[in-house]
Amino acid sequence: MEIKNFALPEKNQKPDIRELTLKHGLGFPSDEELIMLMLGKGTKKTPIEKLSKRVLKVIYDSSEEELVKNLCAIDGMGKTKSLLIASALELGRRKFKHFKVRIQRPSDIIPYMRQYSLEQTERFITATVNGAGEIMNIRVVSVGTINKTLIHPREIFSEPVAEHASGIICCHNHPFGKCIPSEADRHSTIILQHAAEILGISLLDHLIITKDSYYSFLENGLLE
Repeated sequence: MEIKNFALPEKNQKPDIRELTLKHGLGFPSDEELIMLMLGKGTKKTPIEKLSKRVLKVIYDSSEEELVKNLCAIDGMGKTKSLLIASALELGRRKFKHFKVRIQRPSDIIPYMRQYSLEQTERFITATVNGAGEIMNIRVVSVGTINKTLIHPREIFSEPVAEHASGIICCHNHPFGKCIPSEADRHSTIILQHAAEILGISLLDHLIITKDSYYSFLENGLLE
Protein backbone atom coordinates (compact mmCIF):
# COMPACT_ATOMS: atom_id res chain seq x y z
CA MET A 1 0.00 0.00 0.00
CA GLU A 2 1.29 3.43 -0.92
CA ILE A 3 0.22 6.71 0.66
CA LYS A 4 1.11 9.75 -1.38
CA ASN A 5 1.62 13.34 -0.27
CA PHE A 6 1.74 12.41 3.39
CA ALA A 7 4.42 13.40 5.86
CA LEU A 8 4.77 12.25 9.42
CA PRO A 9 4.73 15.08 11.98
CA GLU A 10 8.09 16.07 13.34
CA LYS A 11 8.88 14.80 16.78
CA ASN A 12 8.53 17.30 19.61
CA GLN A 13 7.00 19.84 17.25
CA LYS A 14 5.94 22.81 19.37
CA PRO A 15 2.70 24.76 18.82
CA ASP A 16 3.16 28.11 17.13
CA ILE A 17 3.61 30.99 19.59
CA ARG A 18 0.80 32.84 17.84
CA GLU A 19 -1.59 29.96 18.48
CA LEU A 20 -0.52 29.72 22.11
CA THR A 21 -0.96 33.46 22.60
CA LEU A 22 -4.43 33.42 21.05
CA LYS A 23 -5.36 30.54 23.32
CA HIS A 24 -3.83 31.76 26.59
CA GLY A 25 -3.73 35.57 26.18
CA LEU A 26 -0.98 38.17 25.92
CA GLY A 27 0.28 37.36 29.39
CA PHE A 28 1.46 33.95 28.18
CA PRO A 29 4.48 34.79 25.94
CA SER A 30 7.88 35.67 27.36
CA ASP A 31 9.45 39.02 26.48
CA GLU A 32 11.43 37.40 23.68
CA GLU A 33 8.30 35.74 22.31
CA LEU A 34 6.42 39.05 22.34
CA ILE A 35 9.16 40.50 20.15
CA MET A 36 8.90 37.46 17.89
CA LEU A 37 5.19 38.18 17.49
CA MET A 38 5.92 41.78 16.49
CA LEU A 39 8.74 40.98 14.07
CA GLY A 40 7.00 38.04 12.44
CA LYS A 41 10.12 36.46 10.99
CA GLY A 42 13.88 36.71 10.99
CA THR A 43 16.33 36.73 8.11
CA LYS A 44 18.34 34.07 6.28
CA LYS A 45 21.34 34.87 8.45
CA THR A 46 19.49 35.43 11.70
CA PRO A 47 16.58 33.21 12.81
CA ILE A 48 13.71 34.95 14.58
CA GLU A 49 14.65 33.46 17.97
CA LYS A 50 18.19 34.85 17.83
CA LEU A 51 17.00 38.21 16.46
CA SER A 52 14.47 38.64 19.25
CA LYS A 53 17.15 37.99 21.88
CA ARG A 54 19.36 40.70 20.38
CA VAL A 55 16.46 43.13 20.22
CA LEU A 56 15.52 42.47 23.84
CA LYS A 57 19.09 43.08 25.00
CA VAL A 58 19.19 46.41 23.15
CA ILE A 59 15.85 47.42 24.70
CA TYR A 60 17.18 46.77 28.19
CA ASP A 61 20.54 48.43 27.56
CA SER A 62 19.42 51.55 25.65
CA SER A 63 18.10 54.91 26.76
CA GLU A 64 14.94 56.28 25.13
CA GLU A 65 17.01 58.65 23.00
CA GLU A 66 19.34 55.93 21.71
CA LEU A 67 16.81 53.11 21.30
CA VAL A 68 15.89 53.49 17.61
CA LYS A 69 19.50 54.03 16.55
CA ASN A 70 20.68 50.97 18.49
CA LEU A 71 17.87 48.82 17.11
CA CYS A 72 18.74 49.87 13.56
CA ALA A 73 22.31 48.73 14.20
CA ILE A 74 21.15 45.14 14.68
CA ASP A 75 21.70 43.05 11.54
CA GLY A 76 18.29 42.12 10.17
CA MET A 77 16.28 44.92 11.75
CA GLY A 78 16.34 48.06 9.60
CA LYS A 79 14.36 51.26 10.10
CA THR A 80 10.87 49.79 9.68
CA LYS A 81 11.22 47.00 12.24
CA SER A 82 13.15 49.24 14.61
CA LEU A 83 10.42 51.87 14.55
CA LEU A 84 7.80 49.15 15.03
CA ILE A 85 9.45 47.97 18.25
CA ALA A 86 10.10 51.49 19.52
CA SER A 87 6.53 52.58 18.74
CA ALA A 88 5.07 49.59 20.58
CA LEU A 89 7.15 50.45 23.65
CA GLU A 90 6.09 54.11 23.50
CA LEU A 91 2.41 53.17 23.14
CA GLY A 92 2.64 50.91 26.18
CA ARG A 93 4.41 53.65 28.12
CA ARG A 94 1.67 56.17 27.28
CA LYS A 95 -1.10 53.71 28.03
CA PHE A 96 0.06 52.63 31.45
CA LYS A 97 2.20 55.46 32.84
CA HIS A 98 -0.82 56.88 34.70
CA PHE A 99 -1.37 53.92 37.02
CA LYS A 100 -1.15 54.76 40.74
CA VAL A 101 -0.88 58.49 40.01
CA ARG A 102 -2.89 60.37 42.62
CA ILE A 103 -5.09 63.24 41.45
CA GLN A 104 -5.40 66.05 43.99
CA ARG A 105 -6.23 68.97 41.68
CA PRO A 106 -7.38 69.37 38.05
CA SER A 107 -3.91 70.19 36.77
CA ASP A 108 -2.63 66.77 37.95
CA ILE A 109 -4.53 64.96 35.20
CA ILE A 110 -3.49 67.29 32.36
CA PRO A 111 -0.17 65.55 31.51
CA TYR A 112 -2.08 62.31 30.88
CA MET A 113 -4.66 64.01 28.65
CA ARG A 114 -2.37 66.38 26.77
CA GLN A 115 -1.77 64.03 23.83
CA TYR A 116 -5.45 64.29 22.86
CA SER A 117 -5.14 68.05 22.42
CA LEU A 118 -3.17 67.36 19.23
CA GLU A 119 -6.05 65.51 17.56
CA GLN A 120 -7.77 67.16 14.59
CA THR A 121 -11.24 66.09 15.73
CA GLU A 122 -12.95 66.22 19.11
CA ARG A 123 -12.38 63.36 21.53
CA PHE A 124 -14.35 62.79 24.71
CA ILE A 125 -12.12 61.10 27.28
CA THR A 126 -12.79 59.81 30.77
CA ALA A 127 -10.42 59.02 33.62
CA THR A 128 -11.64 56.88 36.48
CA VAL A 129 -10.17 57.08 39.98
CA ASN A 130 -10.43 54.88 43.05
CA GLY A 131 -11.21 55.90 46.61
CA ALA A 132 -7.61 57.00 47.16
CA GLY A 133 -7.79 59.37 44.19
CA GLU A 134 -5.48 57.19 42.07
CA ILE A 135 -6.06 56.87 38.33
CA MET A 136 -7.52 53.50 37.42
CA ASN A 137 -8.03 53.91 33.71
CA ILE A 138 -8.13 56.46 30.91
CA ARG A 139 -10.24 55.76 27.84
CA VAL A 140 -11.60 57.51 24.75
CA VAL A 141 -15.40 57.30 24.89
CA SER A 142 -16.28 59.08 21.67
CA VAL A 143 -14.65 60.52 18.55
CA GLY A 144 -16.47 63.35 16.80
CA THR A 145 -15.92 66.02 14.16
CA ILE A 146 -13.85 69.20 14.13
CA ASN A 147 -16.13 70.97 16.61
CA LYS A 148 -18.54 68.40 18.01
CA THR A 149 -18.66 64.97 19.60
CA LEU A 150 -21.82 63.11 20.57
CA ILE A 151 -21.91 61.45 23.97
CA HIS A 152 -24.46 59.57 26.05
CA PRO A 153 -24.29 59.02 29.82
CA ARG A 154 -24.58 55.23 29.45
CA GLU A 155 -21.44 55.18 27.28
CA ILE A 156 -19.56 57.34 29.75
CA PHE A 157 -20.54 55.54 32.95
CA SER A 158 -20.74 51.89 31.85
CA GLU A 159 -17.04 51.19 32.37
CA PRO A 160 -16.66 53.22 35.61
CA VAL A 161 -19.61 51.29 37.09
CA ALA A 162 -18.13 47.97 35.97
CA GLU A 163 -14.74 48.71 37.57
CA HIS A 164 -16.30 50.13 40.76
CA ALA A 165 -14.73 53.55 40.33
CA SER A 166 -15.14 56.11 43.08
CA GLY A 167 -14.94 59.11 40.78
CA ILE A 168 -14.67 60.16 37.17
CA ILE A 169 -12.98 63.05 35.38
CA CYS A 170 -14.34 63.96 31.96
CA CYS A 171 -12.31 65.74 29.34
CA HIS A 172 -12.66 66.80 25.72
CA ASN A 173 -10.43 68.70 23.34
CA HIS A 174 -11.15 71.78 21.26
CA PRO A 175 -9.04 71.19 18.12
CA PHE A 176 -9.38 74.69 16.67
CA GLY A 177 -11.57 76.61 19.11
CA LYS A 178 -10.82 78.58 22.23
CA CYS A 179 -10.39 76.87 25.56
CA ILE A 180 -13.75 77.99 26.92
CA PRO A 181 -16.97 75.99 27.36
CA SER A 182 -19.82 76.32 24.90
CA GLU A 183 -23.47 76.24 25.96
CA ALA A 184 -23.55 72.60 24.83
CA ASP A 185 -20.53 71.87 27.06
CA ARG A 186 -22.28 73.45 30.05
CA HIS A 187 -25.55 71.61 29.41
CA SER A 188 -23.78 68.27 28.96
CA THR A 189 -21.89 68.75 32.22
CA ILE A 190 -25.12 69.32 34.15
CA ILE A 191 -26.57 66.10 32.71
CA LEU A 192 -23.41 64.15 33.55
CA GLN A 193 -23.41 65.48 37.09
CA HIS A 194 -27.01 64.34 37.63
CA ALA A 195 -26.21 60.91 36.18
CA ALA A 196 -23.16 60.61 38.42
CA GLU A 197 -25.22 61.42 41.51
CA ILE A 198 -27.74 58.71 40.65
CA LEU A 199 -25.00 56.13 40.12
CA GLY A 200 -23.08 57.11 43.26
CA ILE A 201 -19.97 58.13 41.34
CA SER A 202 -18.40 61.55 41.88
CA LEU A 203 -17.99 63.75 38.81
CA LEU A 204 -14.72 65.29 39.93
CA ASP A 205 -14.23 67.64 37.00
CA HIS A 206 -14.89 68.31 33.35
CA LEU A 207 -11.87 69.62 31.48
CA ILE A 208 -11.48 71.27 28.10
CA ILE A 209 -7.99 71.08 26.65
CA THR A 210 -6.18 72.75 23.77
CA LYS A 211 -2.55 72.56 22.70
CA ASP A 212 -1.44 75.23 25.15
CA SER A 213 -4.18 75.58 27.75
CA TYR A 214 -6.98 73.93 29.71
CA TYR A 215 -10.29 74.93 31.29
CA SER A 216 -11.59 73.32 34.48
CA PHE A 217 -15.31 73.41 35.31
CA LEU A 218 -14.37 72.77 38.95
CA GLU A 219 -11.84 75.60 39.20
CA ASN A 220 -14.32 77.98 37.59
CA GLY A 221 -17.14 77.11 39.97
CA LEU A 222 -19.34 75.36 37.42
CA LEU A 223 -19.61 72.09 39.33
CA GLU A 224 -21.79 71.80 42.43
